[in-house]
Amino acid sequence: MSETLVITGATLLGAESADIIIEDGRIAEIGAGLSRAGARVVDADGLVALPGLVDLHTHLREPGYEASETILSGTRAAASGGFTAVFAMPNTSPVADTAGVVEQELALGEAAGYATVQPIGAVTVGQKGERLAELGAMATSRAQVRVFSDDGFCVFDPLIMRRALEYVKSFDGVIAQHAQDPRLTEGAQMNEGAVSAELGLTGWPAVAEESIIARDVLLAEHVGSRLHVCHLSTAGSVDIIRWAKKRGINVTAEVTPHHLLLTDELVRGYDARFKVNPPLRREEDVRAVREGLADGTIDIVATDHAPHPAEAKACEWQAAANGMVGLESALRVVHQSMVETGMLDWADVARVMSAAPARIGRLSGHGTPLEAGRPAHIALYDASVDGVFTADDLRGRSTNSPYLGRALPGRVEYTIHGGRLTVDGGSLVEGIGA
Repeated sequence: MSETLVITGATLLGAESADIIIEDGRIAEIGAGLSRAGARVVDADGLVALPGLVDLHTHLREPGYEASETILSGTRAAASGGFTAVFAMPNTSPVADTAGVVEQELALGEAAGYATVQPIGAVTVGQKGERLAELGAMATSRAQVRVFSDDGFCVFDPLIMRRALEYVKSFDGVIAQHAQDPRLTEGAQMNEGAVSAELGLTGWPAVAEESIIARDVLLAEHVGSRLHVCHLSTAGSVDIIRWAKKRGINVTAEVTPHHLLLTDELVRGYDARFKVNPPLRREEDVRAVREGLADGTIDIVATDHAPHPAEAKACEWQAAANGMVGLESALRVVHQSMVETGMLDWADVARVMSAAPARIGRLSGHGTPLEAGRPAHIALYDASVDGVFTADDLRGRSTNSPYLGRALPGRVEYTIHGGRLTVDGGSLVEGIGA
């Protein structure tokens, strides 16, 4: 049961100050000088009130890889970062390519209670790229899947990709493509460029991403279906998406927090925390994706939260797994890279981290404005503080964060999921879903 809450003095999207009353899991009233007898009062003076954040790209690892993460631990991490909903990628074991697996994930998310978990279905059986998975069965299951991806693998066969786009069009689904030409990235260890040449590591060329995006936007135009590009990372990719949108193609794109902030220069230390797919790119690419997010070419920020056990990263660079955890740090990184630089304001942050991802994923009840009658999914963020990001900030099972020891602004003080506090005064609420 959710208690009645009176949030006082919150700054709505960084603009006007107001009180918010939450009752029965919904926003009951917004105004000045509000009160309710017997209600819990949350002093939000100076805190930015945002709609609960929505992550369209999260790896929760369950079922099958619970040593890295579980749906419970992953949603605890999400709540700590201000997220009230996450879309769970299908590279589990078994792969989420059937109605049974996605319904299992949905039930585990409901039991955990820290955030809404919306499963993403695999495009192909076993993510092998050979034949389509049970797209219709997953779409009509209790999970009502609308996003399909083989993330971690590119849907490389153009005929398979075309058929997938045609199939999901019938129920307003979207294919979220991991844009990576597998032949152009064989043995690749980092971004192809000056740093890879100096280090003697096999390079990962930008064209491996850009060529797949170019092909797929043309396929989406031909079919008249929706395409979403995962973790876009290069200046050339931004140009292609910008061209496609001007042409009227129904394409959306995401950028990760780490591609907004970090560059391939960090690979010089061979610290495997910085090994990720797609790889960290050049400073020029970082500038381009920031500009693309600011001007609306890139629609959303998505974490690509990818937890791994310590041994998968505590090894030589070439043997290390790709991926970074990012749920707890995402809002703070966007604050540093986009808000402090003047490229986004808090209303923009609400758009790219809440409203737009919910819209792309067709997730009802999330990403809605802070208005009376709306579901009470809210993050209250202190933008005035600074601190060093440490392992104590992590709430999942894995610690492979690229931000450990790095100064980041801000702090999530409260997260409210369906009217219930999941983060209270900066501390994770224990026992939810128990």
